[in-house]
Amino acid sequence: MLVLFVPKEAVALYRELLSSETSRDALRFYRPVQTPAGVQISMASLGSALSLASDLRWYVRRYMRDVLFEISDGVYCTRPLAQEIYYGRLAVLHTPWKFRKTYTFESGQVIREDPLIVDVGRVQATARSAGGDVAVLEVWCTEEEFLGKKWSEEKSDDVEDDITSS
Repeated sequence: MLVLFVPKEAVALYRELLSSETSRDALRFYRPVQTPAGVQISMASLGSALSLASDLRWYVRRYMRDVLFEISDGVYCTRPLAQEIYYGRLAVLHTPWKFRKTYTFESGQVIREDPLIVDVGRVQATARSAGGDVAVLEVWCTEEEFLGKKWSEEKSDDVEDDITSS
């Protein structure tokens, strides 16, 4: 399983994470890799990936646009969906997943976020660029995210706190 930390615009996330003693301490058992889409870390499980994202919560809020979790080869999910799967066991993943988007990256930044167009079982995701590397990721999300409602970090923390306090 991979976790992908997506930087905010104009943030050198890899450098920020390695320049802080606190984040270096949280990452000491992992090997972060800088990719065109952000900082990627190989993890043992979804639970350990969510735990790392929680450990890096301050950095997530300050420097990151999103945290994505690879649920199958080349398919990622958002943090809210990952929490529903792991903590609440509210979502049961199935193919095709109804709420999907594509993130288009260029030069390490998200340049587009679009609903994924599904045409009779075929997925259509295209990206063109005049120059530079372009990467497109399929991202599964919650219905609220798909409809454009912003997932608040406060809600995210409440879900985590409610479960850990039980």
